[in-house]
Amino acid sequence: MTSTAGRERAEDISPQAAGSRLTRLLHSTAGIAIAMAVMNVGTYAFQMVSARMLGPSQYGAVAGLMAVLMVLSVVQLGLQATAARRIVADPEDVGAIEESILTATWRASWILGAAAVLAFPLVTWALHLASPVSAILLGLCVVPTTVMGGQAGVLQGERRWLPLSLMYVSVGVPRVVLGTAFLLVRQTEASAMLGVLVASCLPIVIGSLALRERRSVPPENAHDVVVRRDVRREAWGSSLALLAFTALSNLDVVVARNVLGHHDAGLYAGGLIVTKAVLFLPQFAVVILFPSMSDEDQSKKAIVRGLAFLGVLGACSVVAAYLLRDVAEVFIGGANYEGVTDRLWLFAALGALLSILQLLVYGGLARRGVLTKYIVAVGVLALVGLGALTDSLTALAVTVLTIDVTVVGVLLALLLLRRSPVVEHDPEPAQPPAAA
Repeated sequence: MTSTAGRERAEDISPQAAGSRLTRLLHSTAGIAIAMAVMNVGTYAFQMVSARMLGPSQYGAVAGLMAVLMVLSVVQLGLQATAARRIVADPEDVGAIEESILTATWRASWILGAAAVLAFPLVTWALHLASPVSAILLGLCVVPTTVMGGQAGVLQGERRWLPLSLMYVSVGVPRVVLGTAFLLVRQTEASAMLGVLVASCLPIVIGSLALRERRSVPPENAHDVVVRRDVRREAWGSSLALLAFTALSNLDVVVARNVLGHHDAGLYAGGLIVTKAVLFLPQFAVVILFPSMSDEDQSKKAIVRGLAFLGVLGACSVVAAYLLRDVAEVFIGGANYEGVTDRLWLFAALGALLSILQLLVYGGLARRGVLTKYIVAVGVLALVGLGALTDSLTALAVTVLTIDVTVVGVLLALLLLRRSPVVEHDPEPAQPPAAA
C-alpha cells in the first residue's frame, strides 16, 4: 500500500505540478534570464556560423553590417526604455503611454527604415561591400527591429515576463536557424543578411499578439496631451543616449574595416564575437533591474547590485578567455582566426567594460539624466579620432579599451559624487498647455 509521503512525492512530480512550476518560471524574472540567454546564444551562434562559413574577409563585412544595424537600432532601444520607465513611474497613465509609444513606434520604424534603405550607397562604400544588396537588406531589417522595441517596452514596464520572454527567444533562435539555412544555399554576405531580415519579423508577430487586447483609452484631454508629448520627448532623448552607447560599442569594427587590411579587420571582428558575448549574455540583468532603477526609492540599490554582478561576471570572463583561449578560438571560427587567439582576453575585457557602461547608461535613462549621453558621445568621438590613428589589431583594441575605461570611470565618479544616481535630472518638466 502506498504511504502518504509516497503519494505526496508522486503528486510533486506529476505532469500537472511540473507544468505549474514551468508556468511560474516562465512568468518570472528567471524566465527572462533564460530567454535572454537563449536569445544571445542564438545571436552569437549565428555570428560564429557566419565567421566559419564565410571566412575572415567576408565575415568582416557581415560584422560591419550587424554593427551598423545595432547603431540604427537605437530608436528601438529608446522606445523600449521610455515605455518601461513611464509605465512604472506613471501607472495611472498606462493607456495613454501605451497608445503613444505604439503609434510612435510604427511611424519611426517606417521613417528610419526608408532612410536606411536610401542610404545604401553610403553603407556600401563605408564597409567596402561586394554588393549593394546587403546594404538594402540592412535597411529593411531596421523596420521590424524598431517595432519590436516599442512592443517590448510596454511588456517590460507592465512586467509581463512571459510574452517578453517569447519575444526574446524569437530573436535568437530563428536568426541562427534561418541564417544558417540561407548560408547553406549561398555563402555570401547578402545571404546572411536575408536570413537576419526574415528572422526579424517573428518577434513583432508575437508582440502584436500579446498586445492585441489594447487598454481602452478615454477621450483625449489636456493631461493626455501632456503625457503623449512628454513620452515622445523622452523617447527622443533616450534614443540619443543609446545612440551614443551603441556607437561606442559597435563603431570600432567599422574603424577596423577602414584602417586595417580586410584580413586583419576580419580577425578583429572575430575577436568582437567574444566582446559581444560578454556584453550581451548578462543583459537580462539590465532588463530586470531597469523597472527598479526607475523607482526613486530603489534606484541606487538596483544600480549597485547590477555593478557588483557585472563586475564579478566580467572578471571571470576575462580569466576564462585567457585560460581557455584555444576553446574560444573554436567558437569564433576555428583555425582561420588563430591570429587573434592570444588576444581574446583583451576582447573579453572590452565586453566586461561595455556591460558596466550599459548599466550606467540605463541608470541615467531611468532617472531622466541629461549628462550621460554627452559623456558617452565624447567617447565616440575619441574612438573614431584615435582609432583612425592606429595601424594594428592590438593597437586598435587597446585604444578602444582605454576609451571605455575612461568613460566608465567618469560615470562611476558621477554616481559616487552626486546624490541623484549617475546624472542630474532634466530641469524642464513638461508643462500643461494653456487653456484656450
